[in-house]
Amino acid sequence: MSGEPAAFMSYVRFNDQHDAGRLSQFRERLAAEVRAQTGEEFPIFQDRNDIAWGQNWQARIDEALDAVSLLLVIVTPSLFRSAPCRAEVARFLEREEKLGRQDLILPVYYITAREMDDPQLCEGDDMARMLATRQHADWRELRFEPLTSPAVGKATEQLALRMADTFWRPQAIAAARPARRAETAGAATESTEPTGDTAGGTTRTEPPTHVVDPYHRGDFVTVGAAIAKAQPGDRILVRPGLYEESLVVDKPLEILGDGPLEDIEIRADQASALMFQAGIGRVTNLTLRQTGSVQAFAVKIVQGRLELEGCDISSQSLAAVAIRDGADPRLRRNRIHGSRQAGVFVFDGGLGTLEDNKITGNALAAVEIKAAGNPTLRRNQIHHNRQSGVFVHDGGLGTLEDNEITGNGHAGMRITADGIPTVRNNRINGNGYQAVWIDGGGGGVFEGNDLTGNKRGAWDIDEDCEPNVTRSRNQE
Repeated sequence: MSGEPAAFMSYVRFNDQHDAGRLSQFRERLAAEVRAQTGEEFPIFQDRNDIAWGQNWQARIDEALDAVSLLLVIVTPSLFRSAPCRAEVARFLEREEKLGRQDLILPVYYITAREMDDPQLCEGDDMARMLATRQHADWRELRFEPLTSPAVGKATEQLALRMADTFWRPQAIAAARPARRAETAGAATESTEPTGDTAGGTTRTEPPTHVVDPYHRGDFVTVGAAIAKAQPGDRILVRPGLYEESLVVDKPLEILGDGPLEDIEIRADQASALMFQAGIGRVTNLTLRQTGSVQAFAVKIVQGRLELEGCDISSQSLAAVAIRDGADPRLRRNRIHGSRQAGVFVFDGGLGTLEDNKITGNALAAVEIKAAGNPTLRRNQIHHNRQSGVFVHDGGLGTLEDNEITGNGHAGMRITADGIPTVRNNRINGNGYQAVWIDGGGGGVFEGNDLTGNKRGAWDIDEDCEPNVTRSRNQE
């Protein structure tokens, strides 16, 4: 990669001045934390009115596209009224599109803005709509906390881990692709054609594709063999069949089911059906089953950004999906059900964005978050799990927005042992206990939720936990 990795902080100077330089201090601490996590120097350029900063900005923007830089956007009401900030965001959006990335703009939600929270205003503002789709770091409750507090320290660490993942892990991927293309240039199975909106004659290359067919009508008869043979960036098409094997993905690959979902099954007995430990990858349209002979998850994600989409996932041993160790996957439109423990288990600093999934019929909670796990859940249907809909404990965090948490056997949300989620605009109805049950030092932010129709009412909050709970605009 040409040039050292760097980030740029897009913010409105008034907000920094009003908070006595807090954003400047935040920048310094975040840069230092990234260095602590990676061992690499990591500048975060701040003030666009400073000449030296401006020179660095222009130099970074004009670098070759493989020099990945990240835009840190401090979201406040003033941001949406700042033409320079809008220009910075627009320029980086162009950069993302050219790179084929969607992770170079990191919003830090610092002061509540109507453009972010009002659906009509958000829809009418291109920048707000884009920022709302990204996994933002919500610092609104941390704004007045001392920068030396444990809560701020943990949040800073999580941001640093996300930034380190963006800069360092994808680097190996980008380095591998040109070599792979050089190897396959001129191959009969690969076609290259120019796109109309690429500058300087840049071409788009379709990835080499490997076909897995159990009837010996493809390139391989097992998915594992295809993974072993594939090079970083390749695509694997899996035709209908029962594949009794455990998949370990340790390189950037696309693995796509090619046929009806219910007819393409990966069934593992002695390990996880899918172990993901690469910087980036995509798995879609597969049935993933762990049948329970050993203690294993159906899907275990321990690194990077896996896009897991449109799959049917269950485990007869542990949870259906486990996310840990800073992994930051995207789970979209999956059916996660019938597991012996939780549907999704996020722990040990795991991140992730879960959107539009159906998480139902699991023996414990639909989603369990602990030990600095900090996922974002949006628009999921979380219903008819035997225990709680969402269980946050032992220092778990998480942001829940616009989910339906209904018909679960215990509470809609169970929060204990210093769990502190942020819960906004959810429908938590018809659960066997309360909508929200908080004890054991738990807390959280609850805004704009529908908490009606639960058997034991809206709330059960231990007296000692009341100071940890912020509530507003909830329907009870």
